[in-house]
Amino acid sequence: MAPSAHVDTFARDHLPPPEALPLFLFDGPGLQLPERLNVATELLDRAVAQGQGDRLCVQGELNGQPLRWTYAELQAQANRIARVLVDEQGLVPGNRVLLRGANSPMMAACWFGVIKAGGIAVGTMPLLRERELQPIVVKAQVSHALCDARLADALHEVQAQCPTLRQLMLFNGDGAAGSLEAAMDRQAPQFDSVDTEIGRASCRERVSLNV
Repeated sequence: MAPSAHVDTFARDHLPPPEALPLFLFDGPGLQLPERLNVATELLDRAVAQGQGDRLCVQGELNGQPLRWTYAELQAQANRIARVLVDEQGLVPGNRVLLRGANSPMMAACWFGVIKAGGIAVGTMPLLRERELQPIVVKAQVSHALCDARLADALHEVQAQCPTLRQLMLFNGDGAAGSLEAAMDRQAPQFDSVDTEIGRASCRERVSLNV
């Protein structure tokens, strides 16, 4: 595989041996991907750059009120989250970030923010309890977590038992000091996505994606 943009190489170091990986074939014309690619750039930034910034992208509700973001608004939120992770939380490319919350515009922004910053998003279901979250944090050596404030209790318990989980920020709460939203308010809405390497040396090699 080509050199990775990940400073934290935990994920690559713990891949299965090459002979145990599936064979990924990239023969089709639509699968001729560049050596360097950040999926957040392709899915979000490119849409804005192509003039679709004013189009509705995600919608949901927060505290009973409708919440609707265009592509440009989602991009700005994701960029602010990426800046919080990097500038305030010390995230380096390759760190694992646990995401805990139901589907919502803010959860979408968190996922894009993690990917933009070069992190590895570790998605979890809202119904998971402490005893189910802890093995995930331990196995993935999760260092950061972004969590819906309404689901924070179990994750606080996990953090007390898992020394690798150094940074935990809550969103969809009251926006008080210490919340993710308060940190986002301090950040600019611009962020250059980390230029990650997708791991495709050739279309007929056993490879891993997104490292």
